[in-house]
Amino acid sequence: MLAVPSLPRLARMLALAGIALHLSLAALGNVVDYGTNQAFVQHVLSMDTTFGKPALMGRAITDPAVQQLAYLAIIAAETLGALLLWAGLVRLWLARAAGTEAWQAAKGLAILALVWAFSIWVVGFIAIGGEWFAMWQSEQWNGQAAATRFATITGLVLLFVAQRE
Repeated sequence: MLAVPSLPRLARMLALAGIALHLSLAALGNVVDYGTNQAFVQHVLSMDTTFGKPALMGRAITDPAVQQLAYLAIIAAETLGALLLWAGLVRLWLARAAGTEAWQAAKGLAILALVWAFSIWVVGFIAIGGEWFAMWQSEQWNGQAAATRFATITGLVLLFVAQRE
């Protein structure tokens, strides 16, 4: 017989599944619409739509090979994050009827995966893209608002999942 998880456990698993789905679709979108999203990375790294202040322009990366590697690293980070999130969800599902301590122990991978996803948005897009490459200065190639939304939602789910029963 199928063990039905308690409502709080089910809510945590559904929240985790939502983040897993989002990151999966983000990674898939970067592969399927490679050119559009690669152009985003290229413009952010080259800083060609920023204010162009000499004090910051030394940070620009204009080498197409390095830009390509950076984009592939983003796709890899998102893909790994999605896989970790789904694996964390499976682990929670398998522990859905377990006692409190076993349920708490099963959360480890999900928490790691959520921290990974959170870091993609905060470190990758807000800190590195937004501040180091001055993405905030670009009207067209500024992903900080979206990254902030994703980081906020992921952070809230992280806090929710990590909460002790």
